[in-house]
Order: sequence, then C-alpha cells, then structure tokens
Amino acid sequence: MPKVNRYVDIDTVEREAKKDYIDRHSPFVHCESSAKKGEKFTVKVKVGNEYSHPDDFDHYIAYVQLWNGETLLGQATFTPGTLGNEKSQVEVDFHIIPQKNMTLTAMSYCTKHGLWESDPVKVEVTE
Repeated sequence: MPKVNRYVDIDTVEREAKKDYIDRHSPFVHCESSAKKGEKFTVKVKVGNEYSHPDDFDHYIAYVQLWNGETLLGQATFTPGTLGNEKSQVEVDFHIIPQKNMTLTAMSYCTKHGLWESDPVKVEVTE
C-alpha cells in the first residue's frame, strides 16, 4: 500500500517552503453540509488552498478521486499540460445523487510526491 500523506494545518508549520509543499498537494472538499435524498448534489474538490501546483511533464496532479467512506464515487484523470503547463490549482466538480448520509474524502495523486488525502467532510442527507 502506498504511503498516504495528509494535510497539516499550515499555522503549525514554521517554514514557508514546507507550508507550500503541504498545501499545494492537499485536496480539499467543498460542498454543502446537507443534501436531499435523490437530488443532484455538487461536490468540488480543489487541490491546494493557498498555493498552486506545477503542471510539468514529470510533475503534475495525475488524478483526483472522491470517496464516500470506502466507496469510490468518481475520479478525474489528468495528463501533463492539462493546465497549460502553468502552476495552478486543479479543481473538479463531482455531481452525485445521495441516498444516505455521507462522509466524503478526496484523494489526489502527484506524480512526484505521491498520494494525498483530505480531511473527511460529513454530509447529512434528508428526505
């Protein structure tokens, strides 16, 4: 199993270079805290909060995944140059139709620095 890296609150990190490294690889889940059962629900996953990530031939975000617990809900795969070979923040909108309460997590994979996991986000699903 590959090593899974996790976001560390950048306020607790002293060196700017380490803040940059952690932030630009970490995925963040953005969505409402509640959803209606059977209705389309949008979840945005953004890689990097304050810092952007390279989009080079040998160093880029290869994929972003959205999970509900241990169930893979979706994946977006990228090739080098998708972001115009410019530093940027990968953003993916997933549209799902929830049936029950969810605990969403995102994963992102950097071709140079491995697998990164977001903090879980709970979503209450109502009738």
